[in-house]
Amino acid sequence: MPRLKSVKRRDLIRRLRGFGFDGPYSGGKHQFMQRGDLALVVPNPHQSDIGAELLARILRQAGISKSEWERT
Repeated sequence: MPRLKSVKRRDLIRRLRGFGFDGPYSGGKHQFMQRGDLALVVPNPHQSDIGAELLARILRQAGISKSEWERT
């Protein structure tokens, strides 16, 4: 299984759009992206990258495998 690397927020959003997510939309405390009935919270790291551990949790919630993520 490939190891995940940290990613910039704008790259996360761009790649999630490639998987069919729309947004980001304004929410309560965080923005979110949506695909069908699934709403996925998008973190705001304030100028730093989103770490591999957080990225893994986001992908798990989105139903995207690590290998699918690496192919995009």
